[in-house]
Amino acid sequence: QVQLVESGGGLVQPGGSLRLSCAASGSIFSIYAMRWYRQVPGKEREMVATIIKRGTTHYADSVKGRFTISADNDMNTLYLQMNSLKPEDTAVYVCNADDVSPRGKTTYWGQGTQVTVSS
Repeated sequence: QVQLVESGGGLVQPGGSLRLSCAASGSIFSIYAMRWYRQVPGKEREMVATIIKRGTTHYADSVKGRFTISADNDMNTLYLQMNSLKPEDTAVYVCNADDVSPRGKTTYWGQGTQVTVSS
């Protein structure tokens, strides 16, 4: 089992910045990809950003140019630098990770961290 724990959420004013972290621990074999999602009650979960082991990144159009996803070399810690935050960025941000072993791929999820953008 792999555990993912997010941190760094909080209350920030519009235009401000936050940096989220997601720490992976447990029986990690080899994490190949990690992602940030966000969830707002009553709305579909949205994929915010993805990073693949060799550094390829993908972003939702809604965050391009404002958010930056990164990870350490072992892909055991994931980050999301969020700049120029808007009220519509308010959500619970959740990380996930694909751990790849000879048995195949297993996807793990964290519990999430609340981000609130409000004046």
